[in-house]
Amino acid sequence: MSRQHTPPIVLSETGAKAAVPLSFGSGPDQVSEAQLQQLIHEFPSCLPVEEIDPLFANPVPLCMELSTNAGPIDNLLITDTGLPIIVECKLWRNPEGRREVVGQILDYAKELTRWSSSDFQREVAKRTGIADTPVLTLLRAAGREVDEVRFNDALTHNLRRGRFMLLIVGDGIREGVETISEYLQVHANLHFSLGLVEMPIFLAGDSRIVAPRVLARTHLIERHVVAVPEGFALQAPEDDAADEDDNDPTSPFNFWSAFVAGLKLDDPEQAPPKATARRSIYMPLPVPGSASLWFTIYRIASGPRVGIYLSYVRDSLGSRVVERLLDDWGELRDQLGGSVSIDDTDQYGRKLILDCTTTGNWAIPEEREKAFIWLQERVNRFVNVLRPRIKAAVADIERES
Repeated sequence: MSRQHTPPIVLSETGAKAAVPLSFGSGPDQVSEAQLQQLIHEFPSCLPVEEIDPLFANPVPLCMELSTNAGPIDNLLITDTGLPIIVECKLWRNPEGRREVVGQILDYAKELTRWSSSDFQREVAKRTGIADTPVLTLLRAAGREVDEVRFNDALTHNLRRGRFMLLIVGDGIREGVETISEYLQVHANLHFSLGLVEMPIFLAGDSRIVAPRVLARTHLIERHVVAVPEGFALQAPEDDAADEDDNDPTSPFNFWSAFVAGLKLDDPEQAPPKATARRSIYMPLPVPGSASLWFTIYRIASGPRVGIYLSYVRDSLGSRVVERLLDDWGELRDQLGGSVSIDDTDQYGRKLILDCTTTGNWAIPEEREKAFIWLQERVNRFVNVLRPRIKAAVADIERES
C-alpha cells in the first residue's frame, strides 16, 4: 500500500474544511528546498528530533549553508550538550537521488569528525557574522545556560566520535529509500543517529500546517567488537594497508579510486563501494538487522588478478539466504554468466559465488583499464542478478519465521 498523508481538517464556527496540500518544486505556488531550509531554521521544533533520539531534543538552529570540504550543509543545529544535528533538505526527483543524498550527508558527517570545537566555532562565525564564540552566543540567546569549557570539551568529543544526528528531510520520500541500513555500514566508525523525515505542508487560510513524519530511523550503527588476548595484536594482511604513493596509479587506494569513479550501477538503491588502501573493498547487501551479507571486490597485485564474490557470516541470516540462492544454482549461473563458479575452498568453510580474471601488468594503462572494465561489468551484473533474489529470500525467511 502506498504511503499517504490525508490533508488535515480545519474546524471552525463555519464548519469543517480540508487544508490544501502544497506541492514541492521551484514554481511560484510551490515550496522549494530553500524555503524548506528556511522553515527548519526559523521553526526547529518542526523536526521530530526527540522521536528519533531523545538525546538530541530541543536543538538550537545555528545557520544554513555551512561551508565544509564535502559541500554546504543545508541546516546545522546543536543541543546545549554539544550534539550537532545535520539536516539535508531533498526534493526527490529520481531514484539516483536516494543513494546520492544518503552518501552526501554521510560525507558531511565524516568531514565534521576532522573538526575541533574551534573549527566548528570558526565556520559558524563565517556564516553568521557573529564574532568570537557564535555557537555559545546563539545558545545563550535561546535561553540555554551553557558552561563554555564543558560545552567545548563535549563538542570536541562528539565531533571526534562522529556523534551526530543526521536528518534527511523531503517532500515525499519514495518507496524503497527506507531500506538504507546497507548504506551505513561503510561508515561504521561513526556513532550517529539517522532519520528520514517527510515534511508535507498544507495551506489553511492564511496559515500553513506542517505535518512532519518519521519514515525511517536508526540509532547507533551496529559494529563488531574483537577481543584480542594479552600479548597479541591485530595486523592487516600483507598488501592490505601498504604505504600509498600518490603518483602510482597501481597502488591500492589509487586503483580503487579509479575503479569506483568509473563504476556505473543500474540498481539505484545499491550503495557503491568506498575506495580504500586495502586489497579489498566491500558492498553491503539488504539483510536487515546485521551486516551478515556483502560483496567483496578484490585485487591481487601479484597475479595480477581482480574478482568479486558473495561473502557472508556463517550461521547468520546471510548464510541462510546464500543456501537458498544455491538451491537455484543452475539458473543463477546462467544469469550471472561469465566464468562464475562456486568456490568451496574458503578458509571458513563457506561456499562462495565467485568470478575472477587475470590481466597483464597494471603499470601498463591498457591492462589496468582492462581490469577496470571487466570488474565494473561483473560488479554491476552481480548486483542486478543477486540483489533482487536476496531481498526475495529475506522476505520468504521472515514470513516463514
